[in-house]
Amino acid sequence: MTTLDRRLHAHRADLADARLEGTVEAERFTAGTPARVSAPVIDVHSAPHADAGIDTQFLYGDTVRVFEQREGWAWVQADHDGYVGYVDATSLATDAAAPTHRVTAQRSFVYPEPELKKPAVAAHSLGAGVKVAELVENRGTRYAVLSTGGAMFAGHLRAIDDHQDDYVSVAENFLHTPYLWGGTSGFGIDCSGLVQTSMRMTGQTVLRDTDMQAESIGVLIEPGQNGLRRGDLVFWKGHVAIMLDQEMMLHANGNTMTVAREPLKDAIERIERLYGRPTHYRRPGVSED
Repeated sequence: MTTLDRRLHAHRADLADARLEGTVEAERFTAGTPARVSAPVIDVHSAPHADAGIDTQFLYGDTVRVFEQREGWAWVQADHDGYVGYVDATSLATDAAAPTHRVTAQRSFVYPEPELKKPAVAAHSLGAGVKVAELVENRGTRYAVLSTGGAMFAGHLRAIDDHQDDYVSVAENFLHTPYLWGGTSGFGIDCSGLVQTSMRMTGQTVLRDTDMQAESIGVLIEPGQNGLRRGDLVFWKGHVAIMLDQEMMLHANGNTMTVAREPLKDAIERIERLYGRPTHYRRPGVSED
């Protein structure tokens, strides 16, 4: 039988995605059931226990397919990037409405009513999907009243299909966000999460982890030929950075433990001592064909 990447294919010895029947061996196959993330951000673990490593995160409004629920954990696969893992089963809902808008601010609060002086009841990250029931105005400020209750500042939302133009500008919104291994949100993010979440806001679907991105986004380029430009990606083993221009890059990194700007030259010299030189340079938005 074929060996498949368990991060992108739901299969175990006892249970597997029905779409993999005939490709992998398992005692039982299931089509799973659809669900939607109902918490602001949920951690996706490599195993069904709280101290297992966090591989990634899903955001409010994301859809998943649930293959199993047991002892408070759900084994799921995300629809938007195919990532497989274990999440807190209470963070999923089967009756949640489809989002109409996405959050475009790094973080944005949910108020109990359209009034910014009220204590916030929740907060959503850039990229979260919410369903807006109506728009109202209070003292000159426009609010989006949510179908689930509460209200958000309307200026922090954008229609779900109204994609932003420049993923680098989206990434710059995360400047100074704390570094978090496995993070994909404005509360904490890692290097490949920064690339994926930012590109998602421009309507681009890319894979989650650095090794996947290094093999799949855009085309390989040689920086010595025509130089780097805004939006190009620089990959090291286990790390990726976004070029802001020919010389300056943006990345979520363990050196500053934030999303930070850094000259590419300085980063290459600093990282080389521990992890070697860059392995790939890629240009998004260009086909290999």
